[in-house]
Amino acid sequence: QEFVTVLVRDPRTHKEDSWHSYIDYEIFIHTNSMCFTRKTSCVRRRFREFVWLRQRLQSNAVLIQLPELPSKTPFFNMNNPHHVDHRRQGLQEFLEKILQDALLLSDSRLHLFLQTQLSPGDIEACVSGQTKYSVADAIHKFASLNRRFPIEDEERNKEKNDVESDSKSSSSGLGPSVDSISCGCKASPASEES
Repeated sequence: QEFVTVLVRDPRTHKEDSWHSYIDYEIFIHTNSMCFTRKTSCVRRRFREFVWLRQRLQSNAVLIQLPELPSKTPFFNMNNPHHVDHRRQGLQEFLEKILQDALLLSDSRLHLFLQTQLSPGDIEACVSGQTKYSVADAIHKFASLNRRFPIEDEERNKEKNDVESDSKSSSSGLGPSVDSISCGCKASPASEES
């Protein structure tokens, strides 16, 4: 049976300049759905990108009433953990509902939003065929360039080394099972600096 697990987590505050800051959230996807190019992915998105996504999905699926995003209140305080967590929960519920609709799952914008770090403008360009790369190319390229799975990479290297040493020292050569490979979604040191 197909499943799509989505988690919105790890809110981080970023300073644009001395007066402006924003919070972005990590979106983690794990799925076995045939609709997705990548079965596991992590990206970071800010609230206004969710607003853009909802508007684009609504304009393409006019007969569907999309779920609401958490309200954008003028009293939102990014220093208040309760406000930040309330918004995070609302964004997660929004994505959970979106991902249950087969028509919305067919929208390339949704997949680029969830599985690449392309800006909304670049997503539009890709979807409308104004880029040299396709939607699938963009997702694969992001996955290959994205160093957001350092644990998985380390485990693969360790497994490769273990298999090589096992094959030299024993007749089994099996190494650790694939189930033991961790699929953690932690930011690389480079992305933590920003």
